[in-house]
Amino acid sequence: MKKLIILSSIVVVAATGVISCGGIQREPGKIYMPDMAYSRAYETYATTEEQKAELLKQGIHFSNVPVAGTIKRGELLPFLIAKDAPGDSTNYVASKAVKNPLTSMDTVEAERLYLVNCAICHGPKLDGNGPLYKGGDGPFPAKPATLVGDAKYEGMPEGQMYYSVTYGKNKMGSYASQLSTTRRWMVIAYIKSKQAASHPAASKESGATIVDTVAKK
Repeated sequence: MKKLIILSSIVVVAATGVISCGGIQREPGKIYMPDMAYSRAYETYATTEEQKAELLKQGIHFSNVPVAGTIKRGELLPFLIAKDAPGDSTNYVASKAVKNPLTSMDTVEAERLYLVNCAICHGPKLDGNGPLYKGGDGPFPAKPATLVGDAKYEGMPEGQMYYSVTYGKNKMGSYASQLSTTRRWMVIAYIKSKQAASHPAASKESGATIVDTVAKK
């Protein structure tokens, strides 16, 4: 009986060894719905540089960048000025002429958007003293722009400020992925309202705008 048990154990161990040493299976077995497991969808912007080079050999000049001047479906208040090439500032200067297209907005939401996205650098009071700077004791060594109290930024046109928020400027990165076009304009209007509130006499002389409306609220 003992011999039979020992013999059975040897057979089991040997069989296990044969199965385990049969090689690594790189591919799974049959898949129930292969089209669900392996996508056959064409990814519009997934073309690599190598694939572009192969297409060029065939005389095909393919670009996976959207055509200049096109606007994605559902886009509101589009900003048609493109980002400048490195070393150029033509479009940055041209953006001065762009006016805020908003005629009204939710002022509470505009303030919330500023506090969530901008106050960490520029400060809740727009004085450039956010948590990242913290009077020079924060992790960021250079003081961010003082949006209220600095003539440079108080005099910056809405369009130029929008350009900076959209494409980034100097140390500040782009916020195009965090804020929609409408929300970017809301933040700009909020900043301008705070600037106008700090100079009430000047804002009265310039005439009523959405900035004055926001500042009064």
